[in-house]
Amino acid sequence: MSASNSVSDIKAESFPEYSGGKLQDTYIEGYDPVSLGAPHSSLVRTSTWLGMGMIMSGIAATGILIYGIATGIWGTGSSDDYSQPLMIIGAILAVVFYVVGFGAVRYGRRYYRQYRAETGRKN
Repeated sequence: MSASNSVSDIKAESFPEYSGGKLQDTYIEGYDPVSLGAPHSSLVRTSTWLGMGMIMSGIAATGILIYGIATGIWGTGSSDDYSQPLMIIGAILAVVFYVVGFGAVRYGRRYYRQYRAETGRKN
């Protein structure tokens, strides 16, 4: 490829910076932005991903709760019965992980909700 055919400013071409006004004011009518580079994207926010991880941790805590309930109902055989502590620990961890997780995801999506309110677009 010759130098005459290459892009002169690859950074500005690949990652344009928008000044003045809002980015959505420059969208073509009917355009549905789904880019990860959009300023309102939830997928580039750390809080969104941490929240999703907390929700997944809540699933594990729910498993501890279910195991505690199951051992309380059907017994543990000749071993010691730890069903009550397992149920308490599982319930507390599940509530904490789910509340913090869903709160973090909601916080991470704040710019998307603001974008939807300003433009009326839903994608």
